[in-house]
Amino acid sequence: MKRYLSAIKPTGRLTLGNYIGAIKQFVSLMNDGEMILFVADLHSLTLPIDPVELRNNSRNIVAYYLAAGLDPNKIRVFLQSEVHEHSELAIILQNYLYMGELARMTQFKDKTQKMNNEAIGLGIFTYPVLMAADIVLYDTDYVPVGEDQVQHVEITRDLVHRFNKRYGEILKMPRALIRQNGARIMSLSDPTKKMSKSDPKGDIFLDDDLKIINKKIMSAVTDLDTHVHYDEANKPGISNLMTIYSALTNKSITDIEEQFSGKMYGEFKKEVARVVTEEIAKLQARYQEIIQTGLVDKVLKEGKEYASEIAAKTLKRVQEAIGLYRYE
Repeated sequence: MKRYLSAIKPTGRLTLGNYIGAIKQFVSLMNDGEMILFVADLHSLTLPIDPVELRNNSRNIVAYYLAAGLDPNKIRVFLQSEVHEHSELAIILQNYLYMGELARMTQFKDKTQKMNNEAIGLGIFTYPVLMAADIVLYDTDYVPVGEDQVQHVEITRDLVHRFNKRYGEILKMPRALIRQNGARIMSLSDPTKKMSKSDPKGDIFLDDDLKIINKKIMSAVTDLDTHVHYDEANKPGISNLMTIYSALTNKSITDIEEQFSGKMYGEFKKEVARVVTEEIAKLQARYQEIIQTGLVDKVLKEGKEYASEIAAKTLKRVQEAIGLYRYE
């Protein structure tokens, strides 16, 4: 059975980008193999975050996972910090990646380019090490990621190759799995930037009031043209709205272009707003039902127990391979 593994950081409110680019993909993969998901709360510590916000976000992510249709009988969800093997394996694996490799990581460059060197935490620099540990800990086959995370899977593959060359076939080689439609949802206020939880005007949050969502879509940046045509380079705004509409209706870009041929942007935006608000309204209703029960805690507890059993075996295998003494 194929094993999929992915995670979301609890660093802010979930967006439509998270829903289309990640959560909906998890639902579609749920019946295709074994799905292991975790809330990456340790990764969220690389930049300052309020403790209460961190706890609330972690719980909300799981509730939205379930509200989106992830079946607790078919998936495993847990908090990264509750499985101590993540941290222990990362300490070992950091010795098999090099500073030059980590310094060249695109995400590290993007996050630190405006920061003073003395203010850059070590966690930002070693982020790929912990992510590599996350992946290999569960003998992962596929890692569903956005395009901006592919580099992290690639450096994990480099680490696995390097480690196995020295010690034998100890770690399983993972592969990135990129969603072709809706993998990268952009900001409505600046369609050249990814929707990323930090732009109140350009981000659609899953807990937004429906009227606010409608207003954001109707105010979305497009261009001076009126032709509903997909052209990511020259028409990023309208192309982003078409991507959103396609992901939520399962209509192809070609079909959307034909459907709105000869129609103005305003009419298209109204239809996008209708589809998005209807989808999020259903999601919010299910979320409210779930959050008032004990299901979130139950799922997290069961997920921790399941993940810990697999993680312990992998860590022991690694420890024995490199020569760390273990007494019974």
